[in-house]
Amino acid sequence: MGPARPVDVLIVSLGSTHGLRAADEQLAGALERAGASVEIAAARRPRALRTMMLTDLAWAVAARTAARRALAGLAPRAVIYSSTTAALLWPRPGAIRFDAPSSGNRPGRHGLWQRPLERRRLARAPLLLPWSDGALREAPADAARARALVVPVAVEPSGAPAPERDVAALTYAANPAKKGLARVLAAWRALPADARAGGLIVAGAGERELARAGIDAGGHDVRVVGSLAPGEYRALLRRARVFVCAPLREDYGIAQLEALADGCRLVTTPAPGPYAALELARALDRRLVGEDLAAGLRAALVDPLPGYAERARGQLAPYTADALDALVAEQLVPRLLEEGAQL
Repeated sequence: MGPARPVDVLIVSLGSTHGLRAADEQLAGALERAGASVEIAAARRPRALRTMMLTDLAWAVAARTAARRALAGLAPRAVIYSSTTAALLWPRPGAIRFDAPSSGNRPGRHGLWQRPLERRRLARAPLLLPWSDGALREAPADAARARALVVPVAVEPSGAPAPERDVAALTYAANPAKKGLARVLAAWRALPADARAGGLIVAGAGERELARAGIDAGGHDVRVVGSLAPGEYRALLRRARVFVCAPLREDYGIAQLEALADGCRLVTTPAPGPYAALELARALDRRLVGEDLAAGLRAALVDPLPGYAERARGQLAPYTADALDALVAEQLVPRLLEEGAQL
């Protein structure tokens, strides 16, 4: 075997969801535009397991295998583990990028082994790269802010707005129980018929998945479209007047940020977790954020505030691709390569 090939940054990508994979590819592109050479080591998806503890273990093993394989042929100046799960069994310390720590989203028995090991990894990592300030606040106290740099996932409009916003509301329901779909449907059905003109589209889950979750989405101008390709889904956002959700917890809320970027008004209940879009939604129209989801929907559909989409674009300025590129070039690359050189 020849000498290891030098590279500036190795990203160990967990990639357990489309959103995580897209975020890793986005970060790699920003690093490359800043002049750094980048390789991505992607974990192979393990077989489905019954408990969250076993699932996390399987993904952590897969990430360690991917990292070891990459390190056998590469000599990176710095390593970024994408998610705390990817870092749990790391073969070499590195920076950790995360949307939320296990201390926040693995309560009780679901995180019995993950939380203490995560705490040790976060304490030892030379650099922490949370997606949001909220993610860092949820991290253990010894995840020092001095070693942290917030690196959000960039969100841009997906295209020109549709000629007519002919869909009243859209919700994203992958994992329908966690997304609070039952609450969304109850609020929708409480609206008068004229307010429901244009219908509610449920994306991200099909009829079978909803049936397994014990959710009946039939009637009241509701259409279930299942999982869609990203382009198809964003095209629906450009047609919708409202994006509505009632998450039990939100680790970041990329779907809500995408909805704002594509001109939807965001109607949401408050939720625990580092919910990046929550304060944006309150600043845009406080009536649309609250436990009374039906009242929020009525206000958004029947009495919308003017200029909402334009103000949303201003609120999203820190989340643009240009803002991410500037952050990566001016702050991340110097800190990452300096920290990597110390290992």
